Amino acid sequence: MKRFGELIYSPEVAQGEAISKAESHTPKIEAPDKVKAGEPVVVSIKVGPHPNKVEHSIRRLEIYFRENGRAYNPIHIATVDLEPEYAEPEIKLTLRLKKSGVLYAIGYCNLHGLWEARKEISVE
Repeated sequence: MKRFGELIYSPEVAQGEAISKAESHTPKIEAPDKVKAGEPVVVSIKVGPHPNKVEHSIRRLEIYFRENGRAYNPIHIATVDLEPEYAEPEIKLTLRLKKSGVLYAIGYCNLHGLWEARKEISVE
């Protein structure tokens, strides 16, 4: 039996047919590499280009932050459920980070499963 984390694809672990899906399914995180502690920073997460039909679409985006030095990680930042044909898989969030860490975005495609991206952010 596989651990749940082993069911999440990323460009580094995709094999076989999944390799061809990496570009269109892996979330893209736009965020600065460095931020000041406690100051607002806008982060953008987008998946695609990807179909947006009932039979094939990105249905959910989940955002987590693994904060350096924190005893229990990750911190759940947001979950956005998306309605096919009405909502595109692109969100913007304003974060206030206290410590450095790694931002994770997980996208769920109803046909091709869970896909992960991550970005390290330094807090000064």
